[in-house]
Amino acid sequence: MEAKEIILDVMKKEGSPLNAGRIAEISGLDRKEVDKAMKALKDEELIVSPKRCYWEVKA
Repeated sequence: MEAKEIILDVMKKEGSPLNAGRIAEISGLDRKEVDKAMKALKDEELIVSPKRCYWEVKA
């Protein structure tokens, strides 16, 4: 599974906004890999930030 898919899956399972560090902990991915994938997800408008530094899947 690709990093972006893993991150989206983690966000959907948690059901609340998460920061990149927490996503890295839960998924087991490297933090740099999480940051890179989250940037791509932001550019694709698949995730949104309800508060600073926290992200969730766009409804």
